[in-house]
Amino acid sequence: MSRLIAQGPILQTLVHAVFPPECLSCRMRVASDDGLCGPCWRDTAFITGDVCDACGVPMHGDVQSGDRCDECLSTARPWSQGRAALLYKERGRALVLALKHSDRHDIVRPAGLWLARAAKGILREDVLIAPVPLHWTRMVRRRYNQSSLIGQAMAREVGAPFSGDLLVRSKATASLDGKSREERFAELRDSIVVNPKRAELIKGRAILLVDDVITSGATLAACAETCLKSQASEVCVVTLARVAKDD
Repeated sequence: MSRLIAQGPILQTLVHAVFPPECLSCRMRVASDDGLCGPCWRDTAFITGDVCDACGVPMHGDVQSGDRCDECLSTARPWSQGRAALLYKERGRALVLALKHSDRHDIVRPAGLWLARAAKGILREDVLIAPVPLHWTRMVRRRYNQSSLIGQAMAREVGAPFSGDLLVRSKATASLDGKSREERFAELRDSIVVNPKRAELIKGRAILLVDDVITSGATLAACAETCLKSQASEVCVVTLARVAKDD
């Protein structure tokens, strides 16, 4: 075993000699795996500083702990706290779409790191991490659930348990693209259920839901309500990206 461990760095060096690490965005050579080059890092809108306590969108001005943005003040959020790693625009949007539709699994590990950093302040003791589910028909077409992949990567980073099939999408819903907030919530009503095989994992436990993007929050709301109805002690959410209005 020690010999294999010792060979690890050597093997990695040989791999890099043949396949040099590339920027996740522009494919320029970089110093290490799972990274962005300097220009792409600067052009990716990572969320830092004061944020809405419910959705993680950046906030400006005299922000107090627990403050919420106007959207979260006007829309009921069944979860306690929420965070997002980056804004859904420009390079951030391109990374999310590449992960979601282009089989870019090389983005999974760094996405897990970014999610872990974003969620640092809302992790609970004995938390169970679970992804927003896809309906099986969409899984057949896409072949993977991107929220499950990044959720599992995050769980490894923070050392928390992960349940990829805690929730089930019981009915196929139409695409939410282009729908109003009211239409999104109506479309998702009663569409998420607890997997009967995992029901005991929820009772009395804090759940952290993971999704790739939060827009209106309708999908996360449906998942959070299902967890709370199944006696979760609390639900928080974290997403790779947050759709936000331009300042």
